[in-house]
Amino acid sequence: MKLAVFAHCAIDTITIDSSNYEQVGGSACYCGLTAREFKFDVDLFTKFGNDFPKQYLSNNKINFINSESVKNTTKFAISITGADRTLKLENECEPIEYSNTKADGHLVSPIYHEISADVLKKIKDDSNFLFVDPQGFLRQKDSQNNVLLQKNDIDLSGVSAIKVNPEEAQQLVNGTHDEMMVSLQKKGAEYVLLTNKAQVSMLVKDKVYSITLPNKDIHDTTGIGDIFCAAFCCTMLKEKDFLWALCFAGGAAQAALDSKNIGLQKIPRKGTIQNNASYFYNLVKFRDL
Repeated sequence: MKLAVFAHCAIDTITIDSSNYEQVGGSACYCGLTAREFKFDVDLFTKFGNDFPKQYLSNNKINFINSESVKNTTKFAISITGADRTLKLENECEPIEYSNTKADGHLVSPIYHEISADVLKKIKDDSNFLFVDPQGFLRQKDSQNNVLLQKNDIDLSGVSAIKVNPEEAQQLVNGTHDEMMVSLQKKGAEYVLLTNKAQVSMLVKDKVYSITLPNKDIHDTTGIGDIFCAAFCCTMLKEKDFLWALCFAGGAAQAALDSKNIGLQKIPRKGTIQNNASYFYNLVKFRDL
């Protein structure tokens, strides 16, 4: 099976407890490598500069086409304190161009403005299953290049699933957590995933399914959402079961956090994800809305 990923690669400088780590990153890498763990072929639509070690993608058998840019790779300075993090944009690469691909599913997870409304529409027209993480559509920078969230009326028609945290949801719709999930569903998303630190909820039709991640000591949270999204996509495409997809997504996020690793080193093995998913499957709570 094949997953098409639309997102920028990045070079991140991650600061945790006054220690700095320069890492290859971006949702392109986190999503692509997680999908490879699920034995998916990956077509990656991205842009990066000469400063990016593209052999990292090649060595992991990720296909990338027309990805090289004259501009340097998108770069963030990320400062992490517990479950909270702040981002500063240090460089922005050029936007992603659209190319047709025959994939089982499409995952759109921009990190900063690399996907236009026109490109998103073309992806929708080609996709049978489209997962959107809207983070990069919502991000803006201030005069000091600090990254902030800003309201955006993204067209969610034709979107199969969306993943947001409460702060991102508030830029798209209004209301309580439940009301925001319902509003996102009305905008077009069939599966609405709301991640609120350790609490993960999913609205399907008129039911909310939820799991709680037993997060203990949190170290580097960079890419956890991307790992979650790719695990959900791959499981949904392979198993056609949204509950298993929720549990595998939660299981992947928990495994990545448990690893205590920095950057892409935290991407978990499929066996660990599967063990966690089985654990969560027996603990899923659900309620009617």
